[in-house]
Formats: sequence, C-alpha cells, structure tokens
Amino acid sequence: MRQRWHKKRHTEAVELNITAFMNLMVILVPFLLMTAVFSQVAILELTLPSSGEQIDDMPDVIQLEVIVREDSIEVGERNTGLLTALQRTESGHDLAGLSEYLKRVKAKYPDKIDATLLLESDISYDVLVQVMDTVRVFKAQNNGQVFQAELFPEISIGDAPVRSKGS
Repeated sequence: MRQRWHKKRHTEAVELNITAFMNLMVILVPFLLMTAVFSQVAILELTLPSSGEQIDDMPDVIQLEVIVREDSIEVGERNTGLLTALQRTESGHDLAGLSEYLKRVKAKYPDKIDATLLLESDISYDVLVQVMDTVRVFKAQNNGQVFQAELFPEISIGDAPVRSKGS
C-alpha cells in the first residue's frame, strides 16, 4: 500500500486545455452584447378599478369607462350610463372614432387623467393594447411637428359587465 501512494505523488499535474472554451467566449460575449442593446422593455403602469365610490357633491367629475366588446366599443360614465357606442367595422374596432370622441371628452374635462377599460373575456391581447394606446394618447400636430398628446394616461383594467338579453 505504501508503494501505491508513493507512485501517485510523483506523477505530474495534467495541464487543462481551455482553448475551446476561450474560443466560445470570444464569439459569445460580443454576440450577447450586441443583442442586449436591442432588448428593451416597455412598462405601462396600470391600476385596479376603483371600488365604485360615488362623489355626489362634485357633479363636474366623471368616472370614464371604455367597454370593449366583440362587436363594439362603448364609452360611458359609471354613474349616468352609456355616452356613445362605436360599432365594429369590417376592418376592426373603430379606434379613430374612439380617439375623436375621447378628445371631445378631454376638452370638456381637461383635468381628468384616469379611465377604466373593461373588456369582454374573448377580446384579444392585440385589441387590448390598441385600445389602451388610443385611450392614453393621440397624435397632434403643432407648427408642422407631430407629437403625442395625453388623453387619459392612468388606465384601470377590469372585466366588462355582461349584457342583458334585451341589449
């Protein structure tokens, strides 16, 4: 047993060959750095719908609701009801009409910055994002320059109320 221990002590350490690993790093690091520049995350802060508190002493305040249904977009006020309904066209929901109507609402209530977006369960994510963008901002022009003007940037999301059978 003593001889076997003695033989292992005299063997030389094997040199690690990391050339292949270094070649991989030389290729991988620049690739990862180049792709990291194009990765951007857009974060949109949302809030939950309010609990339905009514403010009776302030009649000038509205609680704007935009209800997205499969066949239409309805704009309403929580306490008074439906303000307008925009029917879906062959090309999709009428986002231009929604934007125009929301511009008129914003002109009447310039300090209002929040809106509640209520969706039916079968509405696609793409439609949700398009409607959110339409409710948040619109394209305006001033002295030949196009910029995005604010409509209702604080958006709450919830489920649309179920239609009654008579509607």
